[in-house]
Amino acid sequence: MAAQCMRTVLRQALILRNTSLRSCPRLLCTATKQKSNGPSSEDQSRSPNEQKADIPPAADKELVEEKSKLEDKLNELTDKYKRALADTENLRQRSQKLIDEAKIYGIQSFCKDLLEVADILEKATESVPKEEIKADNPHLKNLYEGLVMTEGQMQKVFKKHGIRKLNPVGAKFDPYEHEALFHAPVEGKEPGTVALVTKVGYKLRERTLRPALVGVVKEA
Repeated sequence: MAAQCMRTVLRQALILRNTSLRSCPRLLCTATKQKSNGPSSEDQSRSPNEQKADIPPAADKELVEEKSKLEDKLNELTDKYKRALADTENLRQRSQKLIDEAKIYGIQSFCKDLLEVADILEKATESVPKEEIKADNPHLKNLYEGLVMTEGQMQKVFKKHGIRKLNPVGAKFDPYEHEALFHAPVEGKEPGTVALVTKVGYKLRERTLRPALVGVVKEA
């Protein structure tokens, strides 16, 4: 009976031994898989700077070059954008200036045509002898007064639209506003000044519609 119990104990010991030997390779395989599939506790404990140090130098240089190229491209696009804004603003200002000038000087041709009418009215009033304008000559008197009123009204309209008369007697000769018909010495007059106006001129704001026809004093 004792011998049979001993054999049973030995048989169980052998079974346990074989079982432990068979389980060891499985444990080794499992440990190897865990190491290959995920970071170990040692890797997890490393700082980001230490992990970054593992990047190859060639890859780091490539990133720096790519960053530099992108910054250059950004600067180039920014410069083009600023230039486009400046060109657009200049174009807007030029267009606005042309619009303003068109509003101001759009009537220039029409005004030039009216200058001849103003000249005729002026000549008509100047040609009437003052001694003939009497109460006993009502027709001539009324005609003369009507011409004077018409001329005065036209000058008011001219002034309203920025047109002014140039009658530069005694003023310094200005080639942009005056046209010299002759030069002659005049006693008591400074050389280079206007001594006589044969035909008045007109300006539309800063533009000369018609220069005044003048005689200029020269040195004796």
